[in-house]
Amino acid sequence: MRRPNVLFVTLDQFRGDHLSCVGHPLVRTPNLDALAREGVLFRRHYSQAAPCAPGRACLYTGTYQANNRVVGNGTPLDRRFDNIALMARREGYEPTLFGYTDQAIDPADAAGPDDRWLRDWEGLLPGFDWELELTEAHTPWMVWLRQLGYDIVDPIRALATEHERPADHSVTTFMTDQVLEWLDRRDGHPWFAHLSYLRPHPPYSAPGDHAAAYPVEAMLPAAPPVDDDHPLLAAMRSNRELAAPDDPAWLARLRSHYLGMISQLDEQLGRVWTALRDRDEWDRTVIIVTADHGEQLGDQGLIQKAGWFDASYHVPGIVRDPTRSHAHGSTVDAFTENVDVFPTLCDLIGAPIPRQCDGRSLSPWLNGSSPDDWRDAAVYEWDWRDQLLQLGARDEWPARRGLARQHLTVRRTLDHAYVQFGNGDWRCYDLTANPAYGLRVDDPAAVMGHAQALLGWRQEISDRTHTSTLITADGPLGITRR
Repeated sequence: MRRPNVLFVTLDQFRGDHLSCVGHPLVRTPNLDALAREGVLFRRHYSQAAPCAPGRACLYTGTYQANNRVVGNGTPLDRRFDNIALMARREGYEPTLFGYTDQAIDPADAAGPDDRWLRDWEGLLPGFDWELELTEAHTPWMVWLRQLGYDIVDPIRALATEHERPADHSVTTFMTDQVLEWLDRRDGHPWFAHLSYLRPHPPYSAPGDHAAAYPVEAMLPAAPPVDDDHPLLAAMRSNRELAAPDDPAWLARLRSHYLGMISQLDEQLGRVWTALRDRDEWDRTVIIVTADHGEQLGDQGLIQKAGWFDASYHVPGIVRDPTRSHAHGSTVDAFTENVDVFPTLCDLIGAPIPRQCDGRSLSPWLNGSSPDDWRDAAVYEWDWRDQLLQLGARDEWPARRGLARQHLTVRRTLDHAYVQFGNGDWRCYDLTANPAYGLRVDDPAAVMGHAQALLGWRQEISDRTHTSTLITADGPLGITRR
């Protein structure tokens, strides 16, 4: 087969358990289900960080937060890191973006002190060209809404009131329309498109008929708050942006709209699948679908994305390589991670995998095999120092030292979630006995193996930029290139 087209789809704040093909009892996702049947479904797929910018930095560079150090929305992505778009450009593609990548510029790359991107953290990942810029202002969509006669000036308000307008006027439909128009302008050469959809990210407002697609009274109850006295958990529950209100009706409406946003998103992805078939490109296009992070939806007493729970980090993972049809319809239960996406894309288009990648290519699973040495756990991180920085802690050395402690790492196995905090605290949960994090394991001896495994992980993934190179009298030895 000639070089394939690449359709790389990210869904924002999409939980991995909210697909009908993985058994969710309410949500309907026929088009994502169809993609899973014609590709490979990774059931235990995890993001490596939250919120958006940290999660995407891991996804785009194939590196853990421990190495890329993007710890908050606005943390610059160091220019030394390779990424998916730069790799694709080296291979002859023109990587095209619809939506956003949320990667703050490395100040060393700024055009000068007045560079816009030194004041806007929603920067463009190096290597991409914007076909449709949908950052927080949502300017093209807002212009279009006003042309339709809507008197709306605030993009957040526009998103929060999508339930008041037809689904055809939603931001999801608007972006899909632009994608289809762009596809119609293609000249037959292989293309690389990144569709970065906002939904089901808040505000929680499903458009048009989708707002009533899932009756409020049918909503499942949230997992109960964790019985834990950890001060970080108490702080999250006192944060109005993260705490789930005690009103069951309010929470049921939130969950109903979340499902509605998913169904509308699935509907629009179906339009893309149809367009590819109509253009005779379905079997010439590699498709990857995942999310930057998940959503609490009231579980553990929280909304949005935060903390150390599955709901915030377990995300969809679907890959379709049209040339490997013998594996189509298979399901992988091993732990896979968003850091695996970059090396997988390299394999799918025949590019060398950069040494920086902490993840591994998913190609063995796409070939129908099961590697014997695959990981037995997923690891993800959460860093909340940005909240302290905004309060002025950056000006004091003692506070700066303390910033490194505003961090946690989770090792999630089949049976347990082990949480290591930067200040030395730890938590361990028996998820076999209680998947909702309702049973703590408090005996240090019982969790020693988890702590040792996490330490081993950290040693294994330490930065390798020059570790395989030696400068000698005969010149450099070892690996000196990408």
